[in-house]
Amino acid sequence: MKKLAAVFLAGIMCASLAACGSGAADDAASTDTQTATEETVEETEETADDAAAADTEGETAEAGEVTTVTEGILTMGTNAAFPPYEYYEGDTVVGIDAEIAQAIAEKLGLSLEIVDMDFNSIITAVQSGKVDVGIAGMTVDPERLENVDFTDSYATGVQVVIVTEDSDIASVDDLEGKLIGTQEGTTGWDYCSTDYGDDMVIPYTNGATAVQALLDGKVDCVVIDQQPALSFVEANEGLKILETEYAVEDYAIAVSKDNTALRDAINTALNELIEDGTVQGILDKYITAE
Repeated sequence: MKKLAAVFLAGIMCASLAACGSGAADDAASTDTQTATEETVEETEETADDAAAADTEGETAEAGEVTTVTEGILTMGTNAAFPPYEYYEGDTVVGIDAEIAQAIAEKLGLSLEIVDMDFNSIITAVQSGKVDVGIAGMTVDPERLENVDFTDSYATGVQVVIVTEDSDIASVDDLEGKLIGTQEGTTGWDYCSTDYGDDMVIPYTNGATAVQALLDGKVDCVVIDQQPALSFVEANEGLKILETEYAVEDYAIAVSKDNTALRDAINTALNELIEDGTVQGILDKYITAE
């Protein structure tokens, strides 16, 4: 009887131990499952957050979520007397810069507004926030860099010399002692003033006025960018361009130093337009290869 009782008691104890062991294992398994689930949820949420962030960044680049003078509009300051980069067809400003600006605005999800002004006022307008960008066949130089930032270059400009067909000026070396006409505020004006002195350089409001002064005999030559020079010579008999170049430079877009986000967004859009051939296509449309 005692033996039977002992066996019975041992059975109860084993059952109890088995029950306790099973409960601990179940609890541990439950805890491990819960922890793994929580970690999976956290990883899923992080992945979702990362994906959302990536989507947001993509939307910003595509939708143009940048600060501009007028919400939803890219305002471009230019001087529309610089064919083929910017000039009027009727009441509309057209040209290389106008089309490149339009393509950039579309990339940023913005509409484009062009404000025509004196060339000499463009940097100030960008700096003071009256316009978002200055796009006017503008060259990067140290003085301008003190006041604004510039994007990457989108075209190369060449400074040339326009003279009358009967002029005794045969090359750039012959400019010493000559009265030179330029467009005020341009690098051509800056170069000539530095090389020959302010007294020998007459700045005009725009290139067309400078060329008219040459035709009227008020100056001996005009130093200006090559493409406008070609347009002016084609439109006016008795003029020619010297074969020797005065200077070679790169054109870029002026942006406020306080708006680096806009500058970076424009650079991204501009480089995409360069890579896909859009910029070259615009240049080829207006500039015929010789």
